[in-house]
Amino acid sequence: MSVRTRIAPSPTGDPHVGTAYMALFNYCFAKKHGGDFLLRIEDTDQVRSTASAEAAILKALRWTGLTWDEGPDVGGPHGPYRQSERSAIYREHADQLLESGHAFRCFCTNETLDALRLSQKGQSYLGYDGRCMHLSPVEVRKQMDAGVPHVVRMKVPREGTCTVQDMLRGPIALDWTQVDFQVLLKSDGLPTYHLANVVDDHLMEITHVMRGEEWLTSAPKHLLLYQYFGWQPPQLCHMPLLRNPDKSKLSKRKNPTSILFYQRMGVLPEALLNYLGQMAWTMPDGRERFRVEEMVEAFDLSRISLGGPVFDITKLYWLNGTWIREELTDAQFADRVSEWALNRDHLMPIIPLVKGRVQVFTELAPLAGYVLAGIPDIDASLLPSKKVEAAVVRKVFWAALQRIDKMRDYTKEEVEAAFRDLSAAFDIKLRDLLRPFYVASSGREAALPLFDVAMILGKDIFRTRIRFALEKLGAPTEAEQKEWKAWLDARPTAAPTVE
Repeated sequence: MSVRTRIAPSPTGDPHVGTAYMALFNYCFAKKHGGDFLLRIEDTDQVRSTASAEAAILKALRWTGLTWDEGPDVGGPHGPYRQSERSAIYREHADQLLESGHAFRCFCTNETLDALRLSQKGQSYLGYDGRCMHLSPVEVRKQMDAGVPHVVRMKVPREGTCTVQDMLRGPIALDWTQVDFQVLLKSDGLPTYHLANVVDDHLMEITHVMRGEEWLTSAPKHLLLYQYFGWQPPQLCHMPLLRNPDKSKLSKRKNPTSILFYQRMGVLPEALLNYLGQMAWTMPDGRERFRVEEMVEAFDLSRISLGGPVFDITKLYWLNGTWIREELTDAQFADRVSEWALNRDHLMPIIPLVKGRVQVFTELAPLAGYVLAGIPDIDASLLPSKKVEAAVVRKVFWAALQRIDKMRDYTKEEVEAAFRDLSAAFDIKLRDLLRPFYVASSGREAALPLFDVAMILGKDIFRTRIRFALEKLGAPTEAEQKEWKAWLDARPTAAPTVE
């Protein structure tokens, strides 16, 4: 069987650089062996998944230059490639597990499960105790006839170990007692990640699963499902995770993580993939600058390092600079700048904000240049005012970041509603509350309309500018964040009427 790999992002937020990182290594491995690379959208989380997030993933990955042989936008013989369109397939396979005795229906309520967790507090891992596994067929039928909500859980051995053969780490023994009775089908009839992942990988004939090392502890569940279905499992390869400079897992709270952030910042897609390729792998000749085609040609799993690769923006920008200086001709440089900053997609949202404010085109750059720029330098003394002192601005910035992080669609209306809520929570007039955000987003006190600019900048850049301004005043301690969260959760969310 020819090599087939896949990337399977969830459309629940900004397209993450970690997605591009895993896509790159899956792509290179498949192409090195003359195989296929697939894109699958894992959108079974109906609450958090959005069409706009899926569109952003496709846009971001296309921008990097990576291509896929099968996927929701290009089709293929193993579709559909959105999990939300495969619900009947998952229910059929869940039924197979129930019929074979490898799964059971669980009728436990949230209150029952909460009480179970409370009773196990302070003990070593126990998890769900499998109580519904022992219900008789008559009891199960009685509950179902009564319409009692339930989930489908897989049966898991309670003794012995599971040996996971990892392509990078070799055999890894994991104790079955540390593996829970995983929910496979939720009460709404949709699958969890684990069932959908295994069923799709088998039906799409995936031969090698290359994913982040955080999924290593889930490998026993997946291997057990392959055994229950009587299928040959794919080979597993758990890649080291991208890290912040402090070695913590790469997080949007500490580092910009959206692929589109780096596009908007003017990073070349070739440079971004080059840098991601360096994260856990080295070229045989040791050179730092290489193209994806060169990485494919030289790709060898034995050159992957298991150390936590640090995603350092300064190093990325340095590498991008070498690409600009040494890989682009003057004409290509001009073309890339035009494509980045002067194309209609970037200009059109800005034009309605500036058209009535300029008399000659030379006024455009001073008026709106900050919208196209990176993170503006901020004079911290401009952030507080007579009406909102520095201590309150810190708290407001932090609260705004929490609200932005939770936004599902990030629309102008959603952003405006969030700031009106904060106006009510802090009992500060909206215009006074917004003033430090004008400074944070532009570097100056007078700027274009904030909510429009927030849309033009995009979620990740807008969030990063606020975070940068917060750091100028002093990043909150963990104790402060805990205190502020309790305070914010207790505040009203209905905004007052704005004068």
